[in-house]
Amino acid sequence: MAAVNKFYIPELAVVGVGLIGGSLALALKAVGAVGRVVGIGRGRANLETALELGIVDTISTELGAASNSDVVFLATPVLSLGEVAAGLAPHLKSGAILTDGGSVKAEVVHAVEPHLPAHVHFVPGHPIAGTEKSGAEAAFASLYQGRRCILTPTDETDPAALELVRRMWQVAGSEVVLMDIEKHDRILAAISHLPHMVAYSLVNAVGSYDRYEENILDYSAGGFRDFTRIASSDPSMWRDIALGNREALLEMMELFEKFFAELKEDVRSGDGRKLHDFFLCSKKSRDAIL
Repeated sequence: MAAVNKFYIPELAVVGVGLIGGSLALALKAVGAVGRVVGIGRGRANLETALELGIVDTISTELGAASNSDVVFLATPVLSLGEVAAGLAPHLKSGAILTDGGSVKAEVVHAVEPHLPAHVHFVPGHPIAGTEKSGAEAAFASLYQGRRCILTPTDETDPAALELVRRMWQVAGSEVVLMDIEKHDRILAAISHLPHMVAYSLVNAVGSYDRYEENILDYSAGGFRDFTRIASSDPSMWRDIALGNREALLEMMELFEKFFAELKEDVRSGDGRKLHDFFLCSKKSRDAIL
């Protein structure tokens, strides 16, 4: 614990106090690594909930409330980050560090960096953690324990700022990985963005099945509910991710379509050997993850 206590952020501002931003604040508070936490957002009710739960120490609907913050964490939908950064820029003090938790990085860097003055340091990041829940009440201190956080520094990223953000996520419980921006977006399109698209599509497909009068989703059991859990995620967030990482996501959707078409043809032809081999290949890959 002594080593952890050497790291300390006097004031942290969280813009967008939901699952991701709120959990970071709670994780840092739990180990005494942060002083004052300022919660900033548009929804007054959500901010008041965050205050009541002890996630933040003060709240505001104005971006200027971050004027004295040492680190500002952006946790709003990815397509809003450029606008938020532009609004924050005139208020941030010299040496302030701006970082984010967006699931898309190229779009975020392109939108944010041009707005920042030279005295503000930007460290793009993405904690790979989450649940289907949203809002301040969904936040919990152990969300990042044993998870990875990817940082994607650019040519403009200050080394000292990068090191501070790296230590922040380590203190929160994460293993930190540095990665190229394009590699990040393509990997996340495969392991995160595509599965969400499949889950949303599956729920819509099954929900629209009209052979019978009742809604057959009422009969769904553990397998269907487990597989489609992520389809309960925030639609606004996933709209922005799909648009922000469009090229990489389309590449993965086309690859998925290829494999699904192969499976469809194996079912149509009644080829049991091919079906078994298809399922076995998938099982081996899945088991290797575990």
